[in-house]
Amino acid sequence: MLTGVATAVGGAGALLALTGSQSPLRGPLTLFFLLAAPAAAIATALRGLDPFGRLLAALAGAVVVDMLVAQGMLTVHRWSVGGGIVAVTALSLLLLLADGVLGRIRKARARHGARADSAG
Repeated sequence: MLTGVATAVGGAGALLALTGSQSPLRGPLTLFFLLAAPAAAIATALRGLDPFGRLLAALAGAVVVDMLVAQGMLTVHRWSVGGGIVAVTALSLLLLLADGVLGRIRKARARHGARADSAG
């Protein structure tokens, strides 16, 4: 249930920022989205760590992703709030997809290795 609430709050923050709303909740909710989206993607990839280390590494990684997006957009003189939200969302989705693909490859290799061991 907590995950659903966090997703709704982050989604609301992204939506408020993309629509240019003048709501006083726009700033805090957008900041929550900018930290939570990449942190969730990174935490998914760090399943092997203990919970506190995973949380700390995911939050640090989220800050790094946000800063890299901001620096890249400023370098090419294309800074915009909406562009930053879209870029962070895209990078977070790419991290999630990469983790899913790599996880499937690992499982397939493990199954293939198990078959080779039992056959030989």
